[in-house]
Parts: sequence; structure tokens; C-alpha cells
Amino acid sequence: MSDRPIENRTVCVTGASSGFGQAIAEHLGSLGAHVFLMGRTIEPMEESAATIQAAGGTADVSSFDITDSAALQGWIQGAADRTGRLDVLVNNAGLGDFGSTVVDGDPEMWKTMLDVNVLALAVGSQAAVRAMRATNSEGNIINISSVAAIRRDSGVYGATKHAVNCINATLRNELEDDPIRVTSIMPGAFATNFVRHADPAMIEGFAAMGGIADFEADESGKFTRDEITQVQAALNSSVGNVEHIARAVEYVITQPIELNIEELVIRPQKSIV
Repeated sequence: MSDRPIENRTVCVTGASSGFGQAIAEHLGSLGAHVFLMGRTIEPMEESAATIQAAGGTADVSSFDITDSAALQGWIQGAADRTGRLDVLVNNAGLGDFGSTVVDGDPEMWKTMLDVNVLALAVGSQAAVRAMRATNSEGNIINISSVAAIRRDSGVYGATKHAVNCINATLRNELEDDPIRVTSIMPGAFATNFVRHADPAMIEGFAAMGGIADFEADESGKFTRDEITQVQAALNSSVGNVEHIARAVEYVITQPIELNIEELVIRPQKSIV
């Protein structure tokens, strides 16, 4: 095996402007991949592209509504057309509404979660399979799910992640005769946008536990990326570093294609979710 087995591979990552997606894109790019990043916010992806290029990889950045099926299909096909191959799709884009209940939740938010977490993931997976087959690529489809998928009482958000695992298992069966592997990665509590948008009181409590003084959300109830990184570092055993998920993706896609890694549950040492 090459010392740089990811070098020159074509990788598409959705939700790449922050959190898991950003970490995965930068990590694989640093190993020499040609990474296509898409997300809602262009500036951090441009910063990631510069980081990737400085490390010897190549990167392209796109921003569009992931629920636009034609745009998503065109982006994936465009990556394959430009490079002549498609090796990896990481379906990472996702939304969460952790505080809501079925009794009091917002149906419009539920619809948005279903559109992003489930339908866009299915559309992207379908487009990736078609592109991999057309370019005779040995490929991996990595779907970022959640530990909510293994809980029966994880609400509407959890229901979308149960659906992700269902799609994953179905795809895996459909692709047994193709050189395309499908893996579901289910993270626990990590320093991502989901944690950034959690209940501010909970995050402030984590900061206090970690001995971080004067730690408060802004007027909108949000925290900066640097602040969340501070919390993660202080509570390393309870809140995971997104780099660990990036390295898990690296592990999966560098295994022999005949090996089927179906699911990975990845939690910090002390589980809080």
C-alpha cells in the first residue's frame, strides 16, 4: 500500500463549512486528496481550501441549498467529470433540533430536518453510485449519522438518523456486487455546530466544569468556534474532538474494498449522550 493511499483520490464532502465536514475535508486534503467542499457558508470553506492546498492537496468550494436535488446531483457529477473518478462521498450535512418534543415541536423544523438529514443524503448517495459506476471507481459512501440512531426515544431528530441507518443498510445490500462500500459513522457528543447551537446554559455549565471563567453566549445564544474548541479541550473526556471523526473516515476509506465496515459508533470516554 502507498504511504499516501488517499493521494489523488476525489472526495466530495457535504456540510464542509464547519464541524465534522470541515475537519474531514481538511484532513483528507492534507493527505493529498482532491476535495470538493460544499456547505452553507463560503468563507470558512475558502479558508479550508487554502489549508488543503498548503498541505499539498487540491480543493474546490461550492455553496448551494443541499435540498436542491438537481444542484446536488450536478455538483457530484461535476466532481467526477472534472477528475475522471469519484472515490469518496461523505454525506455530513445535517440539522438538529434537540430541545424540541413531539408534543411541542415545530413541524416546519421537522420537515427541514427530513429534507436535509434524509432526502438529501439519499439523493447524494444515488448520485455518487451513478458517478462511481460511470467512472469505474472503487468507492466509499460515508454517512454521518448519530448515536441518536441507536436510541428508541431520540425524537424527530433521532428518527431522521434511524432513517439514515436504514438507507445505509439498504444501500449496502444493493451494492454487494459493486466495488462500492457504505459506512455509517455514529458520533456521540463532539465539538460541532450541534454542540455550538445547544442550550447555552448547558454549554456554560460544561465551561464551568472545565474551569473556564467568564464564558457566556452572545446575545443570540451562540458561541464562537474558538469558544467551543476551548470547552472541548477542557472536557476532553466528555466532548470529542472532530479530528477523531476525520481520522475514522480515513481509516474506513483506506481499507481493502472487499472489506465491509458497516457501522462505527464513536463516543468520548465519558458518554453524555
